[in-house]
Amino acid sequence: MSASENNSGSPPLAQEALDSLHVPTSPQARAKRQIATLMEEVELLKQDKVTKQRKATYYVSQGRAIHSISPESTMEQDRIQRGYIELAKALPWIHDKLASLDHEESEDMLKKIRRGADSARGDDTGTLKELVALWLNIEFCPTPFISAGDKHRRGFSSVRAGIQDRTTAFIVSKNSWPLFMYQNSVADPANLECGLMRSKLLVMGFKAIFTSPSSANEVDGDGEGADIIENNRHARRQSDQTKVKTCVASIIGMRKVTPRAIAYAACQIRFALSSITSWRTIDGDFDYQMFWNNIVDFFEDPPGPAARGRVNDTLKWWTRKVFGTNHRQDLTSEVVSRMSVSALASQRLAMEDAVFDSDS
Repeated sequence: MSASENNSGSPPLAQEALDSLHVPTSPQARAKRQIATLMEEVELLKQDKVTKQRKATYYVSQGRAIHSISPESTMEQDRIQRGYIELAKALPWIHDKLASLDHEESEDMLKKIRRGADSARGDDTGTLKELVALWLNIEFCPTPFISAGDKHRRGFSSVRAGIQDRTTAFIVSKNSWPLFMYQNSVADPANLECGLMRSKLLVMGFKAIFTSPSSANEVDGDGEGADIIENNRHARRQSDQTKVKTCVASIIGMRKVTPRAIAYAACQIRFALSSITSWRTIDGDFDYQMFWNNIVDFFEDPPGPAARGRVNDTLKWWTRKVFGTNHRQDLTSEVVSRMSVSALASQRLAMEDAVFDSDS
């Protein structure tokens, strides 16, 4: 055997045996290996998604724990936390959805939600621009009438000089409760809570936004009116050809009036009453964000149990005014069996039995 043969690493016979073990790879075999590789990558992605969701849940739970023991919680932080809870009630899927998305995906989803919210706010602004003018013309008969399409004659034209001079008595800011927030537009300086949040105009604006513009005319009485949500649902079931628009309250599952919904309606009405033609957060000395915060804090952060009781009474009043009253939950089978329809059915059956017994 030559030196070159010895340096090749394998004798000729052994090399031939190794060569015989190499089988040409078919396209099918290569495809199977690629599929197996892709399946492994999919499994890894699934595991990564589960890990992200667990981390998100962990961080949320840790945040809740820290909030419970942290003495540095501010009113703004509390307000934001309560806001997220209300958001999760209206959109029950949002927490799990956010936990399953990465940062860029969650930002994209929130941008789309915000885009829809901004669009809805624009629609509400346009609706109330005309309706508020109509309602005020009917209620107060001003001279001249307020134009539904022109906002330049609205606002504080009658006291504009005082406002421009920044006279203390004429400062219009978020630190004052507007009279349109009060029942009959009257505030008692000795008891500023009396009648606050119970104005007819505020309820009408709320109903125009959340139930329907036509329902806004039904605000008299104390909630003896029809159940708006049930009527809307019934109309959609009965309508085969006519398209019935679903009201906002039905879309978000609202069955009770909430403080934040009242705050939103109040901001919209305040804007409709102003002479400003395009939405902005700051209007002179008036800050809409702070105005909204003041209303939310009035309901959600009362100073004690007595104030909490008055707030709850106001919210119950609101729910009756907007959604009406019904007793469907009280109509148990036992209660129904004692009512006249069931009683008559039992009496007729008894009379039939009596006739059958007399004939036999």
